[in-house]
Amino acid sequence: MSLEEFLHNLQFDINRANQPSWEVDWDDAPLPYKLYRGLQAVPLSTEVPLSLPEGQPPLQPPLERIGHFLWYVYGITGVSQSVHPDEYQEEEDYPIHSYRRFAPSGGALYPNELYLYLKLNDLPHGIYHYDAAHHRLVLLREGNFDSYLERALGNRCDISSCFATAFVSTRFWKNFFKYNNFSYRLQGLDAGVVTGQLLETAKRFGFESGVYVQFLDSAVNRLLGLSEEEENVYAVIPLSVTATNWAGTGMGRTVTDEELCGELPALPVEHYERSEKVREFPRLLAVNEASKIHSTGDFHVLGKQPDFRTGEKEIHLPEIESYTYDFVEACKNRHSPEMDFVMERVSQERLSTLLKLATHSYAFRSDIENVYVGKENRVSIYGCLYNVEGIPNGAYAYDSDRHSLREIGTGDYRLQLQSGLSLDNVNLLQVPLCLHIIGNKNHYQDALGYRGYRIMQMEAGMLVQRLLLATSAAGFGGHPLLGFDTKLTDEIYKLDSEDRTTLIQIPIGPYREKAWMKGSLLS
Repeated sequence: MSLEEFLHNLQFDINRANQPSWEVDWDDAPLPYKLYRGLQAVPLSTEVPLSLPEGQPPLQPPLERIGHFLWYVYGITGVSQSVHPDEYQEEEDYPIHSYRRFAPSGGALYPNELYLYLKLNDLPHGIYHYDAAHHRLVLLREGNFDSYLERALGNRCDISSCFATAFVSTRFWKNFFKYNNFSYRLQGLDAGVVTGQLLETAKRFGFESGVYVQFLDSAVNRLLGLSEEEENVYAVIPLSVTATNWAGTGMGRTVTDEELCGELPALPVEHYERSEKVREFPRLLAVNEASKIHSTGDFHVLGKQPDFRTGEKEIHLPEIESYTYDFVEACKNRHSPEMDFVMERVSQERLSTLLKLATHSYAFRSDIENVYVGKENRVSIYGCLYNVEGIPNGAYAYDSDRHSLREIGTGDYRLQLQSGLSLDNVNLLQVPLCLHIIGNKNHYQDALGYRGYRIMQMEAGMLVQRLLLATSAAGFGGHPLLGFDTKLTDEIYKLDSEDRTTLIQIPIGPYREKAWMKGSLLS
């Protein structure tokens, strides 16, 4: 199977992409977080503030504030327990504990890790790993790496003016053990969700940020001391509180990863892997290797994206006065209902607020676009609506520029969507809003190569997290789903002629609380 076929099957025929006869060994599952051994650790404050008003003063943050920031981005915020019954009922049901964070993850497996290059007054400058299990920083490499990182980014950002640079990585085995090759699609989405949460949290802390998805992979991985057979960086996000040149000089000679890697010694670090047997994942390594960038001369900028189709009936949504919401409450209250959705009539104002909040907050600096993403969207929101006040039941595309819905087809699509689920874990007949994130079917492979696929999944994940926060702020629940029939939803939205496809499905609506016991880890 070629890599083109593999990526196509990830989207349209997952059974062909996965290895046959795959069985999950829960007894040998990996930890949902990475643990280093024998390295200097810096504890972080657990006195986390319970409110984060926007418009914080742009001040160089102390270590305590960095700890608060990291907890809201990727800290462990709760623990839940579920039961996986034995299929043949030969043994008693056994409990599975999940360590929850504000950013959701497929199966609560959290395949991503968070690293930081920190330059603070009360901390040795260097590369750190955020140890979520203990809420602390682990020092990996001490020193100043401004020049090294600037060159790894192609001199497209003034790193010297940034107090921190965050790195979102993916550890392949952390969800491959359950999802097999399908984990490659999940990992990109999860990395995007974490990045989206980081960007939203940065706003509340008064930090400026930009997202770089094109960089010299091996050079960045070497800086962090990562084994590329196990883990790779997916996104680099500089953070600043001062005026920063986010485009950098963009000049100078071409730099290669081989040249930069020769400047740094390898890091002889050791981490604990709970799994005694880590199975091979050659397909993931092959597509990851094909996605690497080895020279700064291979960076690209995408051109203007196509506009909406003309001639469609348009419904303008009510304008809302404010785009703000209580970020902390939205994080705390975010919930993924399954069979707990309850059908209620949805007002246009509530739908309008949800869509506006999600798309307004989605704007961010990206290195593959000359303008803020959000003005030139590469992913967008479509939806099958039912029982929304003043809007006929039907399929719609949301035009964020005009804050309107463009009608694609009318009718009740709930049964069709239900028939397309691979698992009947959500009752879509009780869901008024079934939204979908739409992206390019060829994932911009002509310009970005195989890297375009993971970039597109990441941008979908970033939008999903904004949508989930807005959903929570509106008092709804939202449950992201990948187990659906992509061909069916593409037909509903008439996407075949547009070279676009459905990336993820998110049922949204009112829900009833489960009968469960839960406790918060908030201070």
